[in-house]
Amino acid sequence: MNQNPHLRASKTAVLLLNLGTPSAPTSKAVRAYLKELLSDPRVVEIPRIIWWCILNGIILPIRSSASAKKYASIWLPKLGSPLMHYSRLQAKELSDQFANAGHTVLVDLAMRYGQPSTQVVLQDLKAQGMERLLLLPLYPQYSATTTASSFDEVFHVLSAWRDQPELRLVKHYHDNPAYISALRDQVLTSWDKEERPDFAKGDRLVMSFHGLPKCNLMKGDPYHCECLKTGRLLGESLGLEIGQYIVTFQSRFGKAEWLKPYTVPTIEKLAKEGCQRVDIFCPGFPADCLETLEEIAMETREIFLEHGGKDYRYIPCLNSNPKWIEALGDIAHQHLQGWPLGVESDSELAQRNERAELAEKSKA
Repeated sequence: MNQNPHLRASKTAVLLLNLGTPSAPTSKAVRAYLKELLSDPRVVEIPRIIWWCILNGIILPIRSSASAKKYASIWLPKLGSPLMHYSRLQAKELSDQFANAGHTVLVDLAMRYGQPSTQVVLQDLKAQGMERLLLLPLYPQYSATTTASSFDEVFHVLSAWRDQPELRLVKHYHDNPAYISALRDQVLTSWDKEERPDFAKGDRLVMSFHGLPKCNLMKGDPYHCECLKTGRLLGESLGLEIGQYIVTFQSRFGKAEWLKPYTVPTIEKLAKEGCQRVDIFCPGFPADCLETLEEIAMETREIFLEHGGKDYRYIPCLNSNPKWIEALGDIAHQHLQGWPLGVESDSELAQRNERAELAEKSKA
């Protein structure tokens, strides 16, 4: 019996999706990354001609060098980009989790902008026998600017494939119990290393999420509501009362109104009002990156101290927290139900080939 060359042992794959990072902390690399990111109409919803002039005539020439210096301040020795390092580590540990459970599941990582590109990673998974694909974004809260854009890119790549895989999507997991538990563990681990703050005396836990223009909310993007729910669930899980924790939004860009309250003005206000200690955490970022390590851990710290604050403590992102890896596994398993998590045996593969040949003969 001649085996159909297009049939082989089929596998299930989980593809982690993240935003991306420059390949190096240089003006050239940052410019290329920013150009790809800011050219995405999902990210910037300004008429293309107008935005092209602003992007190429003002933003890229001015911002590339400044951003490169910021990236250089957080670049890890021998490891490179923190976002890339921790995202790859999460993919590896999720793969190990499947293997330790006796499952054969392909796990990989693709970046929406930069490398490894979605197209290259999907082609590699296809070459390894992928027939079923679960997309698991590293964006707990859904937004058209992140989750939808990453899905768009996957759909674009698959649109050129004649033989497409079965496809499932994880839209969000902002209120998933395992995710909330991992966040709680990350905060408590940080407090155990030092001293749990006495919030009754005015200390605050600030949960800072990446911001979006307010117009995105008005157009129906659920991101704002999902961030607030994550913040509430985390606060409750920590036993905090309303007022002891604050949800804010960072990384505002441009003159348009963004989601409020803004992180920096909130931190400044707390310091001026006599708040002595602030613990700040970024629940929406599963991996530390420029926006957490430079903007929050460095720049915002200086603002708090300059305006009278005494004790500013940055709580690292989930990164490789074992409970986070467990949460990723739980989320993946919830969406993999009904799909085989192993490789077909030789007899199963032979039977499938035989059925395919019979089907071809019946058509003839």
